[in-house]
Amino acid sequence: MAEHLPVDKTFKLFIGGAFPRSESGHTFQVRSDDGRLLANAAKASRKDLREAVRAARSAQAGWAGRTAYNRGQVLYRVAEMLDARRDEFVVVLRDGGRSAESARNEVEQAVDRWVWYAGWADKVHQVLGTVNPVAGPFFNFTYPEPTGVVVQAVPDDPPLLGLASRLAPAIVTGNTSVVLAGEAAALVAMSLAEVLATSDVPGGVVNILTGDQIGLLPWALGHLDVNAVDLSGAPSDLPDEALADAAENVKRLVHGDATAASPSVIAQFLEMKTVWHPIGR
Repeated sequence: MAEHLPVDKTFKLFIGGAFPRSESGHTFQVRSDDGRLLANAAKASRKDLREAVRAARSAQAGWAGRTAYNRGQVLYRVAEMLDARRDEFVVVLRDGGRSAESARNEVEQAVDRWVWYAGWADKVHQVLGTVNPVAGPFFNFTYPEPTGVVVQAVPDDPPLLGLASRLAPAIVTGNTSVVLAGEAAALVAMSLAEVLATSDVPGGVVNILTGDQIGLLPWALGHLDVNAVDLSGAPSDLPDEALADAAENVKRLVHGDATAASPSVIAQFLEMKTVWHPIGR
């Protein structure tokens, strides 16, 4: 019998529900903690970022227009598919240097995090919305709306739990996301992309780019069709010029604990709108 040849995996990008190759044509090697080659991954370019933002914008209105109950079902389906592939993710995390127990715990926490935020889908408006007291013949309401397109620089550590803890609260209320994953988190991020592609998540709701996270962030901050940038996994020494670019369209800049689970994290990705309506009309 002929000797089996190893098939090295080449991860592409995840944009608009598909897995296109990077426009740059560049890749980088993903190696295990002991130096073994695990896969090749695409190195995203500025053009890839523009395409991902375009896909996220095209999907945002439809995703926000779904019922909260339906969005919760989709997030729960992500948890189901992630749990079904838990052994694969344990191997990926162990290749990154985690112990077997630590890897299993992180996968279980990530599954729980998707379930937890799925449960908040139809409760956010009840908690954050309100009827305001007024002295006049009209009603005054405050209610949350999705911010829009969010670019998220996710942390390298913990890679899976950190990604789940930032991505789930961003999309549960109707935002769409462009995830920027660094080289250290690329294998986990693209493995999760394969889960998302089979989890009823509409194309464009989540887009994942791997490679030069720091190099792409200034372009994301200056992109006029991006409504918010999550800097939870970004370095603290971003140039002042890049942060100033975010003010061009009054972007929301979000910082947060990469492993936190709280309704306040959901609120980071919401805009509070206040409207009034005359009584009897």
